[in-house]
Amino acid sequence: MAALARLLERLLCPASKEDGAEDEEEKEEEGCGTREGPQFILDTPLCAQRPHGGVAASWGLRFGASAAQGWRAHMEDAHCAWLALPGLPPGWAFFAVLDGHGGARAAFFGARHLPGHVLEALGQAPGEPEGVCRALRRAFLSADARLHELWPRGEPGGSTAVALLVSRRFLYLAHCGDSRAVLSRAGAVVFSTEDHRPLRPRERERIQDAGGTIRRRRLEGSLAVSRALGDFAYKEAPGRPPELQLVTAEPEVTALARRAEDEFMLRASDGVWDAMSGAALAGLVASRLCLGLAPELLCAQLLDTCLCKGSLDNMTCILVCFPGAPRPWEEAIRKELAVDAALGRRVTELCSSAQEPPSMNTVFRILVSEDIPNLPPGGGLYCKATVIAEGYSQFCQASGKRWEKGQRGWEAHWHPWKRCRGLGDLTALLLWPPFA
Repeated sequence: MAALARLLERLLCPASKEDGAEDEEEKEEEGCGTREGPQFILDTPLCAQRPHGGVAASWGLRFGASAAQGWRAHMEDAHCAWLALPGLPPGWAFFAVLDGHGGARAAFFGARHLPGHVLEALGQAPGEPEGVCRALRRAFLSADARLHELWPRGEPGGSTAVALLVSRRFLYLAHCGDSRAVLSRAGAVVFSTEDHRPLRPRERERIQDAGGTIRRRRLEGSLAVSRALGDFAYKEAPGRPPELQLVTAEPEVTALARRAEDEFMLRASDGVWDAMSGAALAGLVASRLCLGLAPELLCAQLLDTCLCKGSLDNMTCILVCFPGAPRPWEEAIRKELAVDAALGRRVTELCSSAQEPPSMNTVFRILVSEDIPNLPPGGGLYCKATVIAEGYSQFCQASGKRWEKGQRGWEAHWHPWKRCRGLGDLTALLLWPPFA
């Protein structure tokens, strides 16, 4: 309950810059951040998203992607998606999520140029699986070498990366840093990546052999990840190859033989994993696929849910669905519609029964305390923030009353709803100051 209370406090109270700084300091102490130096948090989150996706029907592949800046003052995530790879047979695809720290330069470079380095390393007839795994390692290292050539001397910054290369026979995961991936097969998470942290035994050994130190669970007391593109100040140990520097861009590569039971693979930057576990995300994704939600819209809903659950970081996710992904299910759709209708009625009851108009966060707190069946697994009530906000808006619109709250009349509460456009805006309005 204490954890839930903290999440609610973050959800329902507008974050000040000072509060954001405290949250970031706590995150840094936990070793969850990847940046160096001060963090900057906005007064209100930027929730706009541009979800997009694609389908390769001939080999049963669908993907969706979306990104949100959130509470951060700057967007430093980037991503790329290729449903077909030039020079390779049909059935090959490439997807990557990159999470910049100390600036967006490394992440944007990776999103634009990493696919080309992968193609060059693969050649026209890659040997599976060992040859492909070696090619992915070479591709990351060659991309990092090219980035180094272009990098302004003395400038800090880098990027984590998690990439998925799909062939007809295998799924290849290559990652460096703390962006993660999970694979769902037959209704269960069967694979997940492990963050590259300085205290992992293999990482610690490499760092110490290169003359580095680990303080406060961070490399040289500063950097929270031990593998990344960029971060060239940590790649200057004399006489050591790129793979053995304090920070290396060499990815950890895993080849997974494809099976008919493979459902989907989700890759996301750490802002998503800050709010939800891999198992929770997999459960939420599966439940939304059962509703027939397109992968790109599912990604947008996932990011809105993570924002409501308290993520303060940039967030990006790519969902790749395989032929074995859950199909739309009539009973699941019926239950979902019933939940939405019940929440709408309950919001109306709470507002109409009060002598004074309750704020939206009061309504949300009451709903959290109640036993509401059939909420989305993983996301729970947070996944229904837009339903609650829409119900609240409709009641206010229908009431026609001009309730007073302090010095401000009802118009002070109502006018933002006139500007509301879409899922992200509704989530932002749940956090909007007058409703606190």
